[in-house]
Formats: sequence, C-alpha cells, structure tokens
Amino acid sequence: MSLPLSLRLAGRLIVLVGAGSVAARKARSFIEAGADLFVVSPGVGEAMEALLAANPAVRCERRAYREEDLAGAFLCVVATDNGAVNERVVRDARARGILTIDSTESTRGDATMPAVVKVGGLTFSIDSGVGTPAFSKRVAREIALHFDARYDAAARTLAIARSYVRETLSSEQRTIVMRALSELPLDELATMDRNRIEDLVEATAATLLADGIAPATGSAVCATRASALALWQSRHVASRLARSGIASTMLEISTVGDRDRNSALAAMGQQAIFVKELERALADGRADYAVHSAKDLPSALPPGMQLCAISEREDVRDLYCSERFASFEELPAGARVGTSSPRRRAQLLALRSDLEYLDIRGNVDTRLRKLREGQYDAIVLAAAGLRRLGLRATYAVPFSIESLVPAAGQGALAVETLLDAPLAAALRAALNHEPTERAVSAERAALRELGAGCTAPVGIYGAFEGEELVLRGSIGSEDGRPALAAELRGRCSALEEAEELGRALARLLFQRGAAGLLAKGGPLAGRRILLPRTVERSSRIAPRLRALGAEVAEIRAGEEPDGAPVDLLVIPSSGAAAVAAPWIARWRERGLRPLVAAMGPESATAIERAGLRPDGIATNPEIDAFTACIVRLLDAP
Repeated sequence: MSLPLSLRLAGRLIVLVGAGSVAARKARSFIEAGADLFVVSPGVGEAMEALLAANPAVRCERRAYREEDLAGAFLCVVATDNGAVNERVVRDARARGILTIDSTESTRGDATMPAVVKVGGLTFSIDSGVGTPAFSKRVAREIALHFDARYDAAARTLAIARSYVRETLSSEQRTIVMRALSELPLDELATMDRNRIEDLVEATAATLLADGIAPATGSAVCATRASALALWQSRHVASRLARSGIASTMLEISTVGDRDRNSALAAMGQQAIFVKELERALADGRADYAVHSAKDLPSALPPGMQLCAISEREDVRDLYCSERFASFEELPAGARVGTSSPRRRAQLLALRSDLEYLDIRGNVDTRLRKLREGQYDAIVLAAAGLRRLGLRATYAVPFSIESLVPAAGQGALAVETLLDAPLAAALRAALNHEPTERAVSAERAALRELGAGCTAPVGIYGAFEGEELVLRGSIGSEDGRPALAAELRGRCSALEEAEELGRALARLLFQRGAAGLLAKGGPLAGRRILLPRTVERSSRIAPRLRALGAEVAEIRAGEEPDGAPVDLLVIPSSGAAAVAAPWIARWRERGLRPLVAAMGPESATAIERAGLRPDGIATNPEIDAFTACIVRLLDAP
C-alpha cells in the first residue's frame, strides 16, 4: 500500500539517469516543480534534446553513469533501457540514503510518480496502482475536462477568505466559517470579489455569535445524487449546516432514474426512482441525511423516515427554452417540444395540441445540449434548476402559474433523515422555511389523498396570500382537453391545518371527476375491488386504488355489495373484516371466492377468523406497502 505525498522540490538536486522519451517526461515535471536537475546518459533522445535546448539551466553529461553522480542528491530517478544499470543506480542511491524512483520497475524504487493534472493553483494526482498507468492517464483526461478554471477561481477566493478569517476571527470561529464558505455553490465562489468575501465572512461569524453556536466538533454524511444540480442542492444544504459547526461529506449515489436515461419516466412503473437508493443509505447507516428535490419525492415516506426541513422556494415556475423561437406561442405547428414530465405534457397539450411532445431524459445540461444540437425545437424545464446552475438558453420564458400549475414541492429542497435522528434538529434550524413547509405539506397531502405519484399528470401548488394559503390543483388529460382544476384557500398556521386543506382539495377534485383522469391506463385498470368501511371519514385507500385504475366499491356495515363480479376484497383493519363477515358466509353458499388482501398481520388474522384465508398480506400496515401488495396480487403489469 502506498501513501501519496506532495514533495517541495524547488532548489533540490534531482539526478536523472537516462535521456529517452520516458526520462524526458519525468524531466519536464521536475523542471515545472523548480528542481535543480542533473541528467546523465551516454545518448540523448529527441524529446530530451528539445527540453535541454529550452531549459539551459538543466545540466546534462553525455556519458555512462558513475556513483559519484549521486553526491548531494535529494532524489534519484532511473529511466534507462538497461536493467542492470537501473538496479545498480538504485542500490547506490539507497546506500547513500537517497530516495529512488525506478521508472522501469516500480517495485524496486522507493516511490512512483503519479499522473498529474494542474488547474491553476490546484494540483490533482492520480495513482491507480503500478500496473495500470494507461488508466491513470484516462482519469487525468477526465479530471481535466471536468475541473475547469472555475475551481481554480474558487480556490483563490477561499484563500483570500482564509487570510481575512485569520486576521478578524478567533481560532474557535475560523474552522466553522471556512467550512461554511467551502460548501457554497462553485459559481458563486468563482465570481466573488474581495468585498463580497469579507462581507460573507463577517455575516457568517455574526450568525454564529448571535446563535451561540459552539466551535465545530461534528461531521455528517449527506446522501446525494451525482448530477450537477443534485450536488449544488446538497452542497447548499451542507453550507447552511456548516454554520452550526457540522461539516458534511458527500456520498454520491446513482439512482434508478440516473442509470436508466432512455425510458420515459411515466413508463418506468415505479415511484421514487430518484429517491430509493438515497433512503437505503440512510436506513443502513451509510448516510446521516439526504437532500432531494421536493418534487421528486413520493407523497408518502417509508416507515422510519421523516422530512426534517423544507427550504424556501426558488422560482417555482416551468420554463420554456428554445434556441430558435422566442416564445411558446411562436412555435410553428408540428414543432418538437421535449419534456419528461406527464404533468407538463398534459398541460402543454391543452394549451397547444398542434405541437409534437417528445420525451427527453438526462441532466439539465444534457437537455440543453440536445436543444442546442437541434434535436428539439423547444424544451420545458423547471426554472429553479437553471437558476441554481447558472445555465440558460437563448430564449427562456417562464410559464405563468395559471398556465402550467407546478408539481407538488417544485422549487423547494427536502431534507430527509431517520425518525428521531440526532442531526434532524440542526438541519431544521439551518434550512427550514416554515411558510414553504406548510405549503409543500398541503401539496403532498393532496397527492396522497389523490393516490397520485410524482409521475402523474397532476399539478398542485400552494402559496400564502397574507395569512391564507391558496392551494391550486390541476389534473391533465392525455387527449388535450382542458385540465380539471380546483382551488381552495384557508388559514393554515400549523402543518395539520395545511395537510387538511390539501386533503380537502383532493376531495373537491374527485367530486369534479379526478378519478376518471387518474385511472386511465393505470396498473389496476378494469379491476373491481371491494372495500369494507367502518368509519364515516374519507378513506385514504380508495383514492389510491382508483388512481391506479381500479373500480372501488366502498360498502359500510349493514349494506350489501351488488351482484357484480369482484376481483379483490381488501381488508385494511380487523373492523373491516367484521363488516365483511356476513358477505363471506353468503359467498360461500353461492360458491364464490374473490381474492383477499390484508393490510398487515392483524388484519390477516381477523379475516381468516371470518372464514377467508388472505391471498396477500402487506409487509407492513402502510398504504404504500398495501398498494404494492394489491398490484402484485392481481398480476398487474
């Protein structure tokens, strides 16, 4: 196992034995490092000749190596094609206590020279092991492509900040402030002038003093997707958390949605395609928190998870982008418009049915590249993503909220942890914006009540007007008909009130025909499900199943099901089993036996006592798990 070190070679004597092409590459690195270079070799290759001509300070003797050539050397490098000579030089150098590098047999020397990439004042070294130098070169090329001049500019900004911090802050505050600054978005750091740097240092220090924050003692791991936008978002959260004395390390994770860049989102057949792997990292202890775009989250979290913070919203609108046409209205009939969102597609189709709407996948910069290449005449993206990354198209025009109702959570960041995670309070204090949290909670509650996932053609958006939360809902159609819409408003000073407003909006949408739009083409389309009811309040299970295409008959105690065939009897509780017991007896007399799904072990035991063994039992008594069990049981695609 090797230990990478950076050596300061300025003014130190380096003896290089050999003068071929390999030796010339080594010599160039030593010259750039400011070393005093002495080359000895009977013959000199063309590359070395050119190097010597350009660098007259380099000494070169054209003869065979002698032991006394090592006198006063700090480092000796051998690069001849004669193994015996190389072995002799290494032996002589070690006898004198001189470090050696054998370019022909790396295990014989004391050190190796990694591939190096320099970006301004930043130096990257790559050591992939002595047996794979070609791969090191590939990694070096890729680093050079990714780490552009912005990184050098950001490093210079932080160097200025560090100098100012040393002059103005106590030793206890310096680490916290520098950690916070280092997590700022790259473009912001790269363009910051000295006045802005000093102002930010002082503002960060003032925040620490005002909040009485102790010196930095903690660290945390943030689970994040590896896209540029996801990393910006995660680093933004990390920078806010760093002000409370907690530094973050990024754990970059590839999600299902990242790995499959070709399938349309709506065709991938699952929710949380950008979320599940991050949640798995939380569950198995690899990460302490995860940062998501709130619009990517499913409406219900897995058991044991919580959203501890919702950020203040960035621009919530959808953005028209084009390189050729100045506005959506100016697009000619038949123009190709790219969008990966069923919500956007449905609402855009209602605005203009004469355009061709095509799926587009990839990160924000990838989609903009495809637009520039002419694969699309226009694309529609979230305005927040472009603003955060500092990207733009030649023409970029936001749609009004009334034209395209945003997705639930759009423009906000959501931070997820395990329930009762010690870090949750610090994350909430660092990032949470209560008005946005209440609005997003109402939006997510409406989605849960509708049973709609993040890929459904549903827009839900809430914003405060004074003390009232105004909540708008829109459900689009695949055939270009105007979207089904509804709006409610109410005073919401607590999350519970906001969530109830969301559920009320969903019920209003159902009254106006939402079930028919959400069910179209769902995995339970054509299935008839019987749901015994024991209470008067609205069911959360029925709308979820209807959204998946099922016809759901809700029957209360004392009522009788009609004679229509039933594909499935769902038992969400022991009370529901008691309601269904009389039906089961009559079904048995008629030789009828529908499939049965139970929501957890207690419900399974209750329905078995009533006379039917369940065909499927949810792994836990949660709606998501129960819905998944039902879909599997009915052999839905």
